[in-house]
Amino acid sequence: MRKIRIGNIGTLHDHSLGTMETIKKCDDIFEIVGFVPESDERYLAVKDTPAYRGVKRMTLDELFEARPDAMVIEGFETEQVHAAQLCIDRGIHVQIDKPAGANAEEFEKLLSDAKKKHLVVHMGYMYRYNPSVMRVKELVKEGFFGDIYAVEAQMNCEHPIEKRDWLGNFRGGMTFFLGCHLVDLLFGILGVPDEIIPLNRAIRPGTTAEDFGMALFRYPGGVSFFKSCAAEAGGFHRRQLVVCGTKGTVEVKPLERNVEGFYLDSVMTTYRAEGRDWGVPGETVVYPPFHRYEAMLREFAACVRGEMENPYSYEYELRLEMLLLASCGYPIDFKREIKL
Repeated sequence: MRKIRIGNIGTLHDHSLGTMETIKKCDDIFEIVGFVPESDERYLAVKDTPAYRGVKRMTLDELFEARPDAMVIEGFETEQVHAAQLCIDRGIHVQIDKPAGANAEEFEKLLSDAKKKHLVVHMGYMYRYNPSVMRVKELVKEGFFGDIYAVEAQMNCEHPIEKRDWLGNFRGGMTFFLGCHLVDLLFGILGVPDEIIPLNRAIRPGTTAEDFGMALFRYPGGVSFFKSCAAEAGGFHRRQLVVCGTKGTVEVKPLERNVEGFYLDSVMTTYRAEGRDWGVPGETVVYPPFHRYEAMLREFAACVRGEMENPYSYEYELRLEMLLLASCGYPIDFKREIKL
C-alpha cells in the first residue's frame, strides 16, 4: 500500500521533536514531504536534531504545492488551529498537537469544515494510547467500578522559572498547557460535568503566570478533579490517574516512567471493595515499555487510509475543548448543544 505523504507545520510545540522522530520511525507507513519552521532562527535550532535532520525545509506555499496527504501541526499552542484550517481548506487531513487553541469558535469551524469534507482531525492526546489508561477505560465499560464517584488526575512537572513565566501566554496557564490531557481523561471516563470550578493560581510571588492548574468537576454522583503544577519536585513521578467506584478503585501511578527516550512504562494497582480487610494491598501490574507517540500516529494513519473511523468524534473534540476552556476560567457554556 502506498505510504502516506505527510508534512509538518511548526516546530515550537514541546512534542514536535518527538512527533517527527516517531514519524521517521514509522517509515513503513509515512513518507515525509518536508516541514515549515516558524523562522530562520527556529530552523537553525532544530535542523540538526534527530527529528529534523535530513527533512527538507519548505515555505508554506511549497509544502502545499507538494500535495501531502496529511499534516502534523506542531506550532505554538494558540496558532495551531489557524494552520490546521489552511490544511482543511486544501483537503489535507491533520493531526493537531494538544490543545486545540484558545478559541472554541475557530475550532468549531475547523471541525465543521472537516466533517463536511470527510477529513480526519486527529488530536495529539498521547495518554489515550497509554496501555494502563486504555485498561482503565475497559474496566469502566466492564462495570468493574460500579458507580464511579470520583476521578482524580494529576500531571505535574518541575519547570524552570523561564517555562513557568512562559505559561503566562495562556489563560489558565498550566491547566491550558498540560491540564488539557487530564480534562480529556475526566471527560472520557465520566462525561460532561454539571459544574466546573477553576482553581488556577500563580504560586510564585511577582508573577501572574498561573503555574498551578486545578479544577473541580461536579457530577450528580460525586466530585472529581485534576491538578497540574509546574513547580513540583518529583512531579513527573507523581503523574497519576485514580478512579474510585462503589465496587473498586484503580490507581495508575505513575502514568509513565522514562525507560529510554520516548519508551515508557506505567504501573497500575487494582483494589476490589468486596471481601477485603482494611490495609490489604491491591494487585499491581507493571506494563512493559511502550512508545509514547507511535500508537497515536499509527492510528492517525489508519484513519487517513479509511481503515478505521476516528474513535474520537468531531463532537467529542469540540466538547473537550469547551471543557478545557471552562477549566481555564473562560466564560463558556460547555453544556450547550453541538451541531456540526
